Amino acid sequence: MKKIKENVFWVGAADWEVRYFHGYELSTHRGTSYNSYLIRDEKTVLVDTVWKPLTERFLENLKEVTDISKIDYVVINHAEPDHSGALPVIMEHNPNAIVVVSKKGEESVRRHYYKDWNFKVVKTGDKISIGKNELVFVEAPMLHWPDSMFTYLTGENILFSNDAFGQHFAAPGLFNDEVDECEVYQEALKYYANILTPFSPLVTKKIKEVKSLQLPVELIAPSHGVVWRQNPMQIIAYYEEWAKGESENSVVIIYNSMWGATHQMADFIAKGLELMEVPYKLFNSATADRNDILAEVFKARGVILGSSTVNNGILPSLSPIIEDLIGLKFINKVGAAFGSYGWSGESPKLLESYLEKAKIKVLLEGPKAKYMPDETELKVCIEFGKEFGRHLQTKA
Repeated sequence: MKKIKENVFWVGAADWEVRYFHGYELSTHRGTSYNSYLIRDEKTVLVDTVWKPLTERFLENLKEVTDISKIDYVVINHAEPDHSGALPVIMEHNPNAIVVVSKKGEESVRRHYYKDWNFKVVKTGDKISIGKNELVFVEAPMLHWPDSMFTYLTGENILFSNDAFGQHFAAPGLFNDEVDECEVYQEALKYYANILTPFSPLVTKKIKEVKSLQLPVELIAPSHGVVWRQNPMQIIAYYEEWAKGESENSVVIIYNSMWGATHQMADFIAKGLELMEVPYKLFNSATADRNDILAEVFKARGVILGSSTVNNGILPSLSPIIEDLIGLKFINKVGAAFGSYGWSGESPKLLESYLEKAKIKVLLEGPKAKYMPDETELKVCIEFGKEFGRHLQTKA
């Protein structure tokens, strides 16, 4: 338990050990936290719960600040099990508590737990008086589920934003001014890039809507990671910028190689970019973290894919990255493909087709090399890198 305001407490649970987040397999190098908040007023309110395996720790925190049987409202901003997993246990202790949800949230909670609890459905602008203060609700569909919503606490001026503005980050400190600022920024960007990118137009729209309500915000309390206390609006500013899809004038090269030929080609393409003074990052898809790669793609303007040809196709470690490139719907990106082969050589054309499916414009036809590239072919790779860099510079 940690106090975040005089009558508002963090009662969640941190998980320092988790390295892949549930079924989605989002890498969590710095662990994560499951943030739940307890508000004490004339009414007692619990905002979200925790993932089911952490229920005992969660109950211990709750018992430090309240009698669980006296909770009046349980607000479920989003029914995904990492936020609602302990709800059945809370309701066993207190079957008369009112479960506050969006319209889609009622459907989602019922379909997860098949219980006929006392639901109260709210929409944007609805309020619940809890004594001195009020809860104000803002629906946020597809950020990132149809049931998502924000809850705002008047008087204390706290925005409980659920998944929005969060990060997978476990730390001894609760607030953003108590932890490493660079680490938090890195994890927040990675979270946005890998989860919220497809919903960027909705992010922009929702931020405008929240701002139009003119609610003073002193704290932003998401369901993962730190509570934004020092300059809390900075994370909203980041989201506004990220939602625009504007990119750095840099390149990410993603490749896999059977016996080193494609790897060598990637290195020489990078040399060409370097000669053009174009920043780049190089990733072997078989050894690098997929979500880290995608965070770098999110920042960069250029994406170059490379693979050896195997079974008339590409090496399999590239496939999940390609699926994410298609599904995440990155915008304002350009790309190209290259590869090595022994006898058929389909990989570059296949990679180009995947880029096009991901709406990444193919700028140039990339180089191919049979077996190991010779000196001439490596020079072609350098020239290709230079030409790709030249295109980025002229269109920057």
